[in-house]
Amino acid sequence: MNVEELTRELGKAIQQDERYKDYVAAKAANDEDKDLNELIGKLNLVQMNYQQEAGKETPDDAKMKGYDKEFRDLYTQVMQNPHMQNYEMARGAIDDMMNRCMQILTLCVNGADPETCEPQVQSDCTGSCSTCGGCS
Repeated sequence: MNVEELTRELGKAIQQDERYKDYVAAKAANDEDKDLNELIGKLNLVQMNYQQEAGKETPDDAKMKGYDKEFRDLYTQVMQNPHMQNYEMARGAIDDMMNRCMQILTLCVNGADPETCEPQVQSDCTGSCSTCGGCS
């Protein structure tokens, strides 16, 4: 078997993993949540309005502050939605799994023993990308 074929096998294994199944279910629940999708639509509209105002030659500071507050309020509502919380947890688990796999592959490409190499653990990760300075 060549590397590409083995990669396809890995893809099949990923799709059988419980973390992947949880992610797919959480994504579907988000997609079906009409209230959540309405909030996300409003959030996107506020973001567009903010960007349009910011792009003006002389943006209205009061409008900018209003859009910012409205965005933060809507964002809080979105993130408090149980479906979104489940999705974020499931997405975090998938991201962790994929990061670990990529780190193992990188170690192997750099000559490490595939049987024994261990990726570094990101100990300061909160699970929320909004608080993150970037994964290593």
